[in-house]
Amino acid sequence: MNPLRLFSQFSRLKQRGGALTRIGRAFRIFGPMTVDVAKGRYRPVPWSAFAWMALALVYLVSPFDLIPDFLMIIGVVDDIFIVGWLLTRVDRALADYRRWKGVEEDFEEEKSDVAE
Repeated sequence: MNPLRLFSQFSRLKQRGGALTRIGRAFRIFGPMTVDVAKGRYRPVPWSAFAWMALALVYLVSPFDLIPDFLMIIGVVDDIFIVGWLLTRVDRALADYRRWKGVEEDFEEEKSDVAE
């Protein structure tokens, strides 16, 4: 196998791992952010994060899909990709909150990993 192609595939896998990191971080940060907003400790309210999360939840429970779930694996994979993409948007919308909370350092490490 061509070493250049192998490196390219590894690089793409690493970027997708970054997406999984952002999805996990969105789940970890969204709850505490909601509590801080509700108690008035954090302003401005990140309305876009609430909107992206609501859209992800609505899409997940909605009977309407881009690809119907009765098509077995393809329909479920469709849900995973779309909800995952929406959760990466939640993570991006929470960047200011992470900075305020002091948890931005893991994001900086991730950006430097992708740049390499």
